[in-house]
Amino acid sequence: MARIAAFIRSVIQSLVRWITRAALLFIVISILWVVAYRFFPPPLTFMMARDAFSGQHVEKAWVPMPIMARSLPRAVIGAEDANFCSHHGFDLDAIRKAAEANLEGRKLRGGSTISQQTAKNVFLWPQRSWLRKGLESWFTGLIELFWGKPRIMEVYLNVVEMGPGIYGMAAASDHYFGARVDRISNAQAARLAAILPQPIKRSVNKPSKSTRRYARRIEKRVRVVAREGIDDCLWN
Repeated sequence: MARIAAFIRSVIQSLVRWITRAALLFIVISILWVVAYRFFPPPLTFMMARDAFSGQHVEKAWVPMPIMARSLPRAVIGAEDANFCSHHGFDLDAIRKAAEANLEGRKLRGGSTISQQTAKNVFLWPQRSWLRKGLESWFTGLIELFWGKPRIMEVYLNVVEMGPGIYGMAAASDHYFGARVDRISNAQAARLAAILPQPIKRSVNKPSKSTRRYARRIEKRVRVVAREGIDDCLWN
């Protein structure tokens, strides 16, 4: 019995050492990964790779946020995350409201912030699971710590899926409007933001009545975001 107990202790100790080393390695690699993307554009995301390997033509172009029309970040703030500048990666009030709506059986909704969506888009895969949500929370905390709000928004605007094989607002502006991303109007920015977070189901060129109504609401929010300084964290 003593030998069996000693063997079990040895196995447990080895397992603990292995798990500890693996965890430390993951922490170091993920931090270095995040820090690298603080200075360099992400060359590829999981969804870009998925489309490329499936034979889908991928359109993408990296454009620094200061070159983009300000209507674009204001539109996605108005549409996706009104508290972007005030939260630290997680909008607890939005999460609570989403949970309440889902429990009451109303239309399923999410409480993800732009920071969470950026972490998922850049570092992870799209399918929902508890593992992915846990990793999403980890990477969200890291980009909030190492990137800051302007960089988070810049990366989001450059990697967000905007249609089949279309990634980033620059590619979307050219594809849908034939326009440079620095010349997008409030109305055009609102039309782009209106297809999020379902860019495959919703259409920019042939929007449904509900999507058109949503775009008009977002266009109004763009003016509110500008007037009330809701996007000040991006420029100060």
